[in-house]
Amino acid sequence: MRKIYVFDTTLRDGEQSPGVNLNTREKVEIAYQLEKLGIDRMEAGFPAASPGDLAAVNAVARAVKNVTLIGLSRSRESDIDAVKEALQGAQDPCIHLFLATSPIHRQHKLRMEKAQVLETARAAIRYAKKYFSKLEFSLEDAGRTERDFMAEMVAMAIREGANVVNIPDTVGYLNPSEYGAIFKFLKDTVPDIEKVQLSAHCHNDLGMATANTLAAIQNGADQIEGTINGIGERAGNTAIEEVALALETRSEFFDAKTSLVLSEIARTSRLVSKLTGMVVPGNKAIVGANAFAHESGIHQDGMLKEKTTYEIMTPETIGLKESKLVLGKHSGRHAFREKLSDLGYELLEEELNTAFAKFKDLADKKKEVSDEDILALLEEKLTDTPEVFSLQTIYVTYGNEATPEAKVIINGPDPQPIVAVAEGNGSVDAIYNAIDQATGEEVTLGDYSIKAVSRGKDAQGEVHVVLSQGEVAAQGRGLSTDILEASARAYLDALNKLLEKRKTYTQRDHAQL
Repeated sequence: MRKIYVFDTTLRDGEQSPGVNLNTREKVEIAYQLEKLGIDRMEAGFPAASPGDLAAVNAVARAVKNVTLIGLSRSRESDIDAVKEALQGAQDPCIHLFLATSPIHRQHKLRMEKAQVLETARAAIRYAKKYFSKLEFSLEDAGRTERDFMAEMVAMAIREGANVVNIPDTVGYLNPSEYGAIFKFLKDTVPDIEKVQLSAHCHNDLGMATANTLAAIQNGADQIEGTINGIGERAGNTAIEEVALALETRSEFFDAKTSLVLSEIARTSRLVSKLTGMVVPGNKAIVGANAFAHESGIHQDGMLKEKTTYEIMTPETIGLKESKLVLGKHSGRHAFREKLSDLGYELLEEELNTAFAKFKDLADKKKEVSDEDILALLEEKLTDTPEVFSLQTIYVTYGNEATPEAKVIINGPDPQPIVAVAEGNGSVDAIYNAIDQATGEEVTLGDYSIKAVSRGKDAQGEVHVVLSQGEVAAQGRGLSTDILEASARAYLDALNKLLEKRKTYTQRDHAQL
């Protein structure tokens, strides 16, 4: 199976996304993760752009070891010198030269004739080859360049010693049949074309970057260029994860694959999203939050019977744990029953019908119904939970240079209130440690969330917690204008429910015996 080399430009073209400005530490952090992902070639930046970018490229060059490290350069000696300086210390350095070739760029940007463009590129390649054994040359806006001139430029780059020649669809103008045909044309007509690798670099202005890249692969491209999450100028670049999974999933069709460590894709996507501040859309292919989520009742039923009915690849492939069956108004009884089973509930048919009806009512009001919502629905069927423990008083001492301390007075089974004092990593942690001490119960806090139930500075805050002991779990809520008091009340509410559930489970176990 043919290997497709992956050229990642997240740190260069990706950083050109409006609003993205990575510092040196962030670039190095992403570079380390890209190395784990198994990227073959990494474009770390454009050293001539600024002293800061030069320094950042140099820091990346010294950090990563198992990847070809690339610096971008215009066809100018000063730019080439900047790349030379930036890549000092790189284990495997490479320079990426580019020059525009299309009529519109020649006329309006470069103000050069064809012969001048050809000679400028030739001179730049010759100068760069004095310092770099590895060189990639890009024909900027190749997609709108005359084919005969494109072939002439590619032939020149081969003669001058380029290792890779990149044919970018710089403005995302082409469709897959057009773009693929360019690679076939070059393969068929340019002398010594086998001496270089042809590379595909596509932008997503018309939403065809991934399709164009795959068309290039089908027509002989040896390397693909793109970014993680498809970030980049304007509408972005080819999303590397999309190409990699397309080749993996349809290997019998493309007969080609990357050498990426696919299980690192989800982790890499999250890191790039976090550090760039560019949120991944929920419906984004491969790495979007909904890529492996199913809400339709028909889809959920199929998934529960056989996953391949609606999933052509597994979430585990990219490093996720499992698919998600999202419960909402489109969900069916089968998925609802499975969710109850996952939560530890096995209901009789009549109980299931009642709970499912309540679930449907709630789903009409909420887009997505959480596990906690379902727990609340089920617990509505129970009698009022006996209040074994209740909050009488709470005191919290906090300072940003002191360890938080909480004192609670709890009403318990005995007439005498229980007093406990404890420290914690924060005010809430201190409160919960004090409650654990007062009640003598060892529990695990599985979830903690806060939301305002009204507007304004005096809004009441509602705290939601989930506590567990072994296989038994319960959720609790607390309401107060003071969020620390609400936190304490929610914890005690969940604890009381937990104790009642534990008692019920114990009775059932004895009955079965």
